[in-house]
Amino acid sequence: MMWLTLIYSCISGAALLYALYRWVIPTAVQYHGGLALIWHDVIVERMLDTLTQSTRPQRLLNAVQKNATRGDPRSVVKAIDDFCRHKEWAMNVGDEKGCILDSVVSEINPAAVLELGTYCGYSTVRIARLLPPHAKLITLEFNPDFAAIARQVIAWAGLEEKVQLVEGASGDWIPKMKEQFGITTFDLVFLDHWKDRYLPDTKLMEECGLLRKGSVLLADNVICPGTPDYLEYIRSSPRYESRYFKSHLEYTKVEDGLEKSVFKG
Repeated sequence: MMWLTLIYSCISGAALLYALYRWVIPTAVQYHGGLALIWHDVIVERMLDTLTQSTRPQRLLNAVQKNATRGDPRSVVKAIDDFCRHKEWAMNVGDEKGCILDSVVSEINPAAVLELGTYCGYSTVRIARLLPPHAKLITLEFNPDFAAIARQVIAWAGLEEKVQLVEGASGDWIPKMKEQFGITTFDLVFLDHWKDRYLPDTKLMEECGLLRKGSVLLADNVICPGTPDYLEYIRSSPRYESRYFKSHLEYTKVEDGLEKSVFKG
């Protein structure tokens, strides 16, 4: 009888822990940005890294290779969204804000795009699949491990010929854009890297002459985690016409949004 009680207690305890991990805590942090980021991006990621002896980007890539059709960008985007909503949160722009990104890309129909912050290539695929023929997308990623995964995701989507993935710091590469890649100016810049780099990199692009009249800056996560110095600059500068698109932090109910800023010259 004692053994049965012990087994029952262990099973009940395990069931409770699983319920807390799978449903209770994720639901509780859905509306709080700080708690959501700590839970998903620190606690859960480190726990799963230890248990699986793999990294989150590797697990995301596995989901793409298992569930997406090779050469089909839409299925790659869907596979990543399904993974992030139902398996494991990841810091992509996400499906909700991704629709805003899609609409901006389609509206501009850019010939030259710069993405700052590739991560695993989710937004790269979203952008590249909508570009006109012969358009160029340069995406910068500081972390070589993320870049290695992103290359495989982009290749699985069949978009490697449209995308130039560059490893290194944005502050080092932005001044080299014209010389290294033959870029005159960018039609669209998508900012989704370190938040404290949004403002200095914007000023650096201005100084390097990479923005023309009509160039669009689209910045993610301007509310959560937030980029207050960038927003203050971009909204108060007479050189930009700026608009905020309200949305939510990827795969949560926390307010976040995209800031679209048109360079006036």
